[in-house]
Amino acid sequence: MPIIYDKQLQGWRFVLFNFCLGLSHALVIFNAGAYIAMLPRVAAGLSVPPSFATWTQTDYMIGLALAFPVGGWLSRRMGEYRPFIAAFFVFAVASIICATVTSFYGYLAGRIVLGFAGGMTLPLGQSLLIKEYPDNRKSIGIGVWSVFTLTPFTLGPPVGGWLADTLGWRWLFWINIPIALAIAGIVGALLYQRGSARIRHRFDTVGFVLMALVLFGIQTLLNQGNDWDWNNSSYINGLIFFIIVTLMYWVIWELSVRRPFLDISLFAHRNFTIGVFILFVGFLLFQGLLSLLIVQLQLALGYSSFLAGLVFLPMAIFAKPMASVFHEIVKRFDARLLASVNLLGFAATYFWLSRFDGQDAFAQLFWPKLLEGACLGSFFVPLTALLLQGIPPERQWRAVELANLMRIAAGAIGITFQGIVLYQRTPLHITRFAESHTVFDARFEQTLNTLIEAGFSETAAVAKLAKIAGRNSVIHAMNDTFWMAGCIFASLAMLVWFANPTKQAAKRTIVQAQRREEQEILVKEP
Repeated sequence: MPIIYDKQLQGWRFVLFNFCLGLSHALVIFNAGAYIAMLPRVAAGLSVPPSFATWTQTDYMIGLALAFPVGGWLSRRMGEYRPFIAAFFVFAVASIICATVTSFYGYLAGRIVLGFAGGMTLPLGQSLLIKEYPDNRKSIGIGVWSVFTLTPFTLGPPVGGWLADTLGWRWLFWINIPIALAIAGIVGALLYQRGSARIRHRFDTVGFVLMALVLFGIQTLLNQGNDWDWNNSSYINGLIFFIIVTLMYWVIWELSVRRPFLDISLFAHRNFTIGVFILFVGFLLFQGLLSLLIVQLQLALGYSSFLAGLVFLPMAIFAKPMASVFHEIVKRFDARLLASVNLLGFAATYFWLSRFDGQDAFAQLFWPKLLEGACLGSFFVPLTALLLQGIPPERQWRAVELANLMRIAAGAIGITFQGIVLYQRTPLHITRFAESHTVFDARFEQTLNTLIEAGFSETAAVAKLAKIAGRNSVIHAMNDTFWMAGCIFASLAMLVWFANPTKQAAKRTIVQAQRREEQEILVKEP
């Protein structure tokens, strides 16, 4: 048992420690948010189709999701600071792999390790930070950590786009290396020989491996389904069978062990089930549509990575202020009401975006994205209050771990799911365009003559018209995904009323209130 040092950091050491922990949080989130704007350039750099480049983002997020429960177990078994430092050394090594490897599967492996190492640092870092604050100032530590939760993710796309356009997308990983090593070295020096109480609980290795196989299997299925023509492929059918059998065995295993990897018995609580389901579906749609739009702005409309990322900058205006305000509002209102209003706001945003026609895109997207940022900032707090309602305090950390894993996995699934919808809807709109623009249609002749008068040859004019048709079909398919998301969010706004009303505890100590706020912030991790 190590010696436990209760003396907290003071003076410049305390300031430096806060800076390093905040920077570590921002670095991991930035590698998720900034990477979205780089996907087309990653595909070109690795000489793979765009669907394969998407794979490198979704598996990074699956790594993040799996790491949350592992990080919690390591903090209880070994303390926080040693696993935190080790995770950042691994993060730096994985960044070297991503920056240098040229083969796709080697690069994909590096991204998975990068995500897993980064995911472990998030709960460990929050716990480390809050422990250095006195009991009467822990709310300040929670606020410091909260500042870095949404900001890098909303600012990540434009910064990542600029980085890809000016220095190259691999510079994301070259920048990671010195920052990750510096964080590990400084935190290690500041907390040298720091001890902590240890709880020797056995790790559910079987449950972890089975869950990893299920999640990576689902992502492989979604990423390669279009490429292999779904049920027409024996490979895809075999993969579906493997996922179903593994998932069934995992559920049976988790219900039979004393300390499972994930406590799925929590789904016996109505509020937890409804809250996690809405969190899962809502984040699936939000993350998927964000990625879909930023990629298609580059592929279909010819935007640079930086300009495509700038489209999302309005989201940063209201996201953080709304999150800060809702921490107080949720204490005074039924979380069902706040969640319902928020979900209707998302529905209105996506119905609005479904009218996008590609002309003057910045003007068309600014106001919907402004509203979407406000909805994002008010999305997590009421749902967290809803899903934790009625769960005993000693099980709430387990609830947070399960909710986090499902939400981050939902983000990864959403990226590929929306790509599948686009893939399925685009041919339909191309067919409709072809049916309405035939040689017997005066509009076809008029458009063709206009292009010829503009200096195109007849062959070039037909090719140009085909390109315009392809672009318009992608825009219409994107609008279909937005419209579908609006309908689903409207349905979720009704579903939330099937939960029990939330009631604040009559007497909640300061420590209990701070612990609840820590858990709410963890659920907002990307």
